[in-house]
Amino acid sequence: MSIESLVPLPVILPLVGAGLTVVASGHTQLQRLITTVVLGTSVAVSGALLWATETHRALVVHVGGWAPTEGISLVVDRLSALMLLISSVVTFAVMLYSIGQGRRSDDHGDGESPLPIFHPTMLVLAAGVSTTFVSGDLFHLYVGFEMLLFSSFVLLTLGGTTDRVRAGANYVVVNLLSSLIFLLAIALVYGATGTVNLAELAGRLDELSDPVRLTLQLLLLLGFCIKAAVFPMSGWLPDSYPMAPASVTAVFAGLLTKVGVYAIIRTQTLLFPDGRLDTLLMWAALLTMLVGILGAVAQDDIKRLLSFTLVSHIGYLIFGIAVGNQHGLASAIFYTAHHITIQTSLFLVVGLVEVKAGSTQLSKLGGLATTAPGLALLFFIPAMNLAGIPPFSGFLGKVGLIQAGAQAGGWLDYVLIAGSVVTSLLTLYAVSRVWSRAFWRAAPVEEGSSATPGTVGRLHPLARGMVLPTAALVIFSVSLTFAAGPLFSFTQHAAAQLNDRAGYVTAVFPDGMSR
Repeated sequence: MSIESLVPLPVILPLVGAGLTVVASGHTQLQRLITTVVLGTSVAVSGALLWATETHRALVVHVGGWAPTEGISLVVDRLSALMLLISSVVTFAVMLYSIGQGRRSDDHGDGESPLPIFHPTMLVLAAGVSTTFVSGDLFHLYVGFEMLLFSSFVLLTLGGTTDRVRAGANYVVVNLLSSLIFLLAIALVYGATGTVNLAELAGRLDELSDPVRLTLQLLLLLGFCIKAAVFPMSGWLPDSYPMAPASVTAVFAGLLTKVGVYAIIRTQTLLFPDGRLDTLLMWAALLTMLVGILGAVAQDDIKRLLSFTLVSHIGYLIFGIAVGNQHGLASAIFYTAHHITIQTSLFLVVGLVEVKAGSTQLSKLGGLATTAPGLALLFFIPAMNLAGIPPFSGFLGKVGLIQAGAQAGGWLDYVLIAGSVVTSLLTLYAVSRVWSRAFWRAAPVEEGSSATPGTVGRLHPLARGMVLPTAALVIFSVSLTFAAGPLFSFTQHAAAQLNDRAGYVTAVFPDGMSR
């Protein structure tokens, strides 16, 4: 069996698992077993693909044996392999967390037990994420986005509460707009070039007139920036994500915006490498960083605060793309892997805080460092990592981005460097505020309560099945620091591969393209 036969599995396995969990909808334990096996296998497959792309080449599969000009091509290079591995790891951890959450609800009756539709929908979401990462044409990328849209809407509205349905409606409206823009761009690209295959487009778009090419680039970029929550198209995210259950919010925070970032990286390097819109992206990156973090420091709810930091740190990723040199692109890829794991970890920890103390409002929390020291440690490590405190991977990624900006040397690059430093300091302030109020200070006593100072309400026990996956993901995020050298080397190779357009085209068309 060739290594190429593994390429479709990150998509096929979750889809097969989704079908099996639908059939097993009346048997919760069987659903949990199927989901665990499928996602665990996906992690192993993604690891094998990562090894193959580092030691060999880009892997290409033409589905059904069709020619790439007529059918679907699946392409896994270093970038997509890294994204597949990181996304499968965090999805696996989140699923184990949700299983622990369900078992806790079964035992205590005071948790939020996932509904039977949760497992198949999460697996469809995982398949949609993988589809975007392996797609070799624009329309198949669109299909991946739509799989994400309908599955994330179901997950966002689980339980059917008024707030969740309202948040889901806002989420769908914004993302439908993004999908319509993307679909319009695909239609115009096909009308202008006669193909949607990325490898073919790499050559044919260069033959178009400048106004047509710029229009297509702007439309694609606009659709992807909405998905990635880039300012000013980021207002939908903080209003949507905090409404979902903890496990859903965690996987949303880690992955959904990153598929938009991935699409920007792929199209900007392969289809539009001239950097014509880099200045526009740099301003968008700066405003995304600053507006997002200013929103975060104004929040009293931890979920909303983290949602704003999520928006803010998307700006770092766009910064690396917009700088326009290989070091910036490599640093953006490194920071993407870091940010997926950190944001997912933090939202899982906040889910544990909500279980333990019954709230995520800072005004109602306190004393958790005394009552739950392990939980305090689980929050502190990724929070400092997010803020970029040395020697964590967040610090290393930001240093890489700053170095890339300094290498570029333009005045706007230095403005971005200053903005990134300010954003990092404000991130430290925001997470330190959460630490001091939720963990360090004595808990406030509710008016009229007979509780002694330092307690509020009733502290619930934490389920081991929720704590262990969270701890494992936090440890995995810390491992990125210890593996920073090899990981940076890998992302440098990935950036070089992205800049080698001819290599991508040759991998898809080894015998050359027939006109």
